[in-house]
Amino acid sequence: MPVFIEQQKYLIDYTLAALFRRKTRNLGLLLVYTLLVFLFASVLLLSQGLRREAAVLLQDAPEVIVQRLVAGRHDLLPAAWLDTLRQIRGVGEARGRLWGYYYDAAVKANYTVMAAPERKLADDRILIGAALARVRQLGIGDGFSLRAASGPPVLFKVAGVLEFSSELLSADLLLLSETSFRTLFQLPPALYTDAVLAVRNPREAAMIAQKTALALPSSRPILRSEILRTYDTVFDWREGITFLCLGSLLLAFLILAWDKAAGLSAEEKREIGILKAIGWETGDILRMKLWEGLLLSLSAFLAGYLLAWWQLFHGGAKLFSPLLKGWAVLYPDFQLTPTVDITQILILLAVTVLPYIVATLIPSWRAAIADPDAAMRG
Repeated sequence: MPVFIEQQKYLIDYTLAALFRRKTRNLGLLLVYTLLVFLFASVLLLSQGLRREAAVLLQDAPEVIVQRLVAGRHDLLPAAWLDTLRQIRGVGEARGRLWGYYYDAAVKANYTVMAAPERKLADDRILIGAALARVRQLGIGDGFSLRAASGPPVLFKVAGVLEFSSELLSADLLLLSETSFRTLFQLPPALYTDAVLAVRNPREAAMIAQKTALALPSSRPILRSEILRTYDTVFDWREGITFLCLGSLLLAFLILAWDKAAGLSAEEKREIGILKAIGWETGDILRMKLWEGLLLSLSAFLAGYLLAWWQLFHGGAKLFSPLLKGWAVLYPDFQLTPTVDITQILILLAVTVLPYIVATLIPSWRAAIADPDAAMRG
């Protein structure tokens, strides 16, 4: 074992010297390689972080949401439905929710307005999201008015700025009392936006959704698992669009790898011929070329991955955020949680490192098994 380790040390020393002899060419290749890894790693890390963020936010979401459909569109739900839902076996609680959207021409953005009876807010008090507070420069105690559906404005006083684990949930959110919500949107007391069900056994959520559809044929039950799948589908689609945009760069790299696999330069063939002539075996040459491919590709991989990590978790993720997160006037400001996914790293290694190493070994093997004199003359 010590002899093998010493041999590898000598091979690495020789490989480094050979790389520095062609430093201009190898530096250019290293920069292109690093850029490729950086771009693909940025997309993978960002999409994975957004998926994790969505999963964390939705873990406390209701197991079942019930909406009323009229002519295939979401409509207001009558309060009488709540009694029917409570009678379904397995339902622990059924309560109506009040929420909607309000367009503010001042900032040209939509707010999400929701009644929060559990907050016990006074009718003239309101809680606002952090992004809205930044854009409108509002603080606790400031006045905030919304125009009611009947025409006159409704004046509120800011009772607090919402602080959740992520601004994805509260960036444009307004919370107020049920009375204020109905006054703002002129909503009758016997109607709700939708209903949420508390399920005694979460494993029976799908069955309860089926029972709900049978008991209320015009209803549409939505499971929390379906919402999570929808988020995954959206992120998969946006991730695919991003990779498609990066396709030209990947194609250029594949052409570079193919060109390298097509054959060595005359200088590299001559070098292999000299090594064979002074006693190097074919296996030694292949191990030396393997170290060359590993040193170059792994250096590019580590540099690209670390740069992607830094720009995502410390640099604000400015590169691909608009494409993967989406766009809005009231844009959420949140920090993704740094994590390491071994499977993701292995996939990235297989896509970027493995093809280059194969492209390095194939022509080296062809030159190593050739006659040394022919290689030195070539």
